[in-house]
Parts: sequence; structure tokens; C-alpha cells
Amino acid sequence: MIGRSPAFLQALQLIERMARFDAPVLIRGETGTGKELAARAIHYRSARQHGPFVPVNCGALPETLIETELFGCERGAFTDARQARTGLVAAAEGGTLFLDELDALPPRAQVALLRFLQDQRYRPVGGARECSGNVRILAAASPRLDALLDGHHFRDDLVFRLNVLLLELPPLRERPGDAQLLAEHFLAEHLRHHALAPRRLTAASLDWMACHAWPGNVRELDNRVQRALMLSDGDMLDLSPQPALTRVTVVTPASVAPGALRSFHDAREESLLQFERDYLQALMQQTQGNVTHAARLAGKERRALGKLLKKHGL
Repeated sequence: MIGRSPAFLQALQLIERMARFDAPVLIRGETGTGKELAARAIHYRSARQHGPFVPVNCGALPETLIETELFGCERGAFTDARQARTGLVAAAEGGTLFLDELDALPPRAQVALLRFLQDQRYRPVGGARECSGNVRILAAASPRLDALLDGHHFRDDLVFRLNVLLLELPPLRERPGDAQLLAEHFLAEHLRHHALAPRRLTAASLDWMACHAWPGNVRELDNRVQRALMLSDGDMLDLSPQPALTRVTVVTPASVAPGALRSFHDAREESLLQFERDYLQALMQQTQGNVTHAARLAGKERRALGKLLKKHGL
């Protein structure tokens, strides 16, 4: 984890402290703030560091399978259950289970997780016997969890159980100076990965990074560095937005047939749709169809990206 801003150092101090205690942790933060990275830091600084760290993205699993993935199932528990299988809780025995996108957990799985947090016991789907586990639970949630709680779409008693220790990760816009450190780190990593000659960030990049709001946070910054590196030449790298090169056709009123010009709204919508489709096609080609990886690269929630892909028939 990289940074030197007061907000980042405070979060890092909390991570060090939370690693000493074997209690559940709820990690809150916007998309791209590094919630899984923080969870890994807690695990590998804790007494469980030699045990497994098992991450699971709750938003990437079908609702009907989340409980099975977490707690396993007995043979014949459902149509395709031809044999018994262990779940991720068993896989994390002696270590840490990290639940990302906790707010995507369906009601039935919330109940099962709450029961496990209470006494470290669970029942595989379709099973009669109870199993015990020795697992630390770390969970991450986006700001939308508050809205789900207010609307009674998420169990507040589960949040109370997880909220023994709360880690709030600051967005990048509240971490002055850290964007430059992170950009230089990502640049060095990508240069090494692609075996490229050294490059430096331009002064314009540094000025722009200090003013940008970073809605996609650290993930957005990493994506921008990687994209700029692939699309530019020379020994200087400019991350600031570049004006798009467009071909403009000037049409005089005399040459326009009645009804030939569309409304501004229609023209803009068509351009936006074309951009979305071209971007999504390139994104899915780069990630070889891996939606979870694509969502991370794009700086979007997986479900939101899934809706866009469905909209464009991809």
C-alpha cells in the first residue's frame, strides 16, 4: 500500500492495529479505493498470516449459488449436486475469508453468515449435520450499503456483527500528494511488465492529477497510466486529457435538405451508443471475456458493466 497523506497514514495505522485482534472487520470505501488490498494487509500482518486468504466477490456469484459457494453442499442437495463439495468457509480454515461486495449478499445467505459469525458453526446446503470452522471474516462494502440498510434490504444485525472493527478507506481525492506517488509506482510496474524503456510523467500530468476528482479512485489512476503508456511514444508520459481528434464537415444551410439535420439530442445519443459499444468490445477483447477483470479495468461495478454488455448484446 502506497501513500503519505494524513488520511492514508491514519488508515494504515488502523490496519496495523486491527491485525492484532482476531475479530471481524467491515471495510468501507468507494469503488477502487483498495478494499481487497487492505484486507490482505490485515491478514498478512495477523496471527493467521500462515493460513489461507480466500477472497470471494459476492456480486460475481449468482444469488442461487452464493450459499453453496460459502458453505458447500451435500450430494443431492439440488439437481446438479451429484457429489458433496466443500465451500469457501472450509477452504479458509485457519485463515481469513474476505467477502467483497457484501451488499450483494442475498437475504438467505445473510442469515447463514450471521449464524456463522455468532458461533463459527454452519450447515452445508442440503445437510443435516453442523460443521464448525475457525475462520476470520473480513467484509467490504460500498457506500450503497447505507441505502440498503435504510430501505430494510439488508440485515442490520449482520452489519452490527461485522462492524466490530470498522475501516474507512479514504477516496483518492482526499489523499493530497498520493496520486503522484501511485502514478509513479504504477508506471514503474507497467514499464517492467512490458519491458519498456524508462519514462517520466510530464509537469502537466502532475498538475492535472492534483486537481482531478478521481471518481474511480486508485483503480482509475492505474488504468489511466496503463492506457497512456500504450498509446504514447517518447520518454515523457502525459496523463492529462487530450483533446479528441475529430473530422469536422462544415455544412452550409443552402446545401442542407429539409429534415437532413437531426436534433442535438439524437445525434449525441447515437455517438454515445457507438462509443459505448466500441469501448466494451475492446475491453472484453483485452480481458478475454472475463467480466470481473473487465469491471476492474473499467472502474465500474460488475453488475453495472453487466447491464451495459447486455444492452449492447455483448
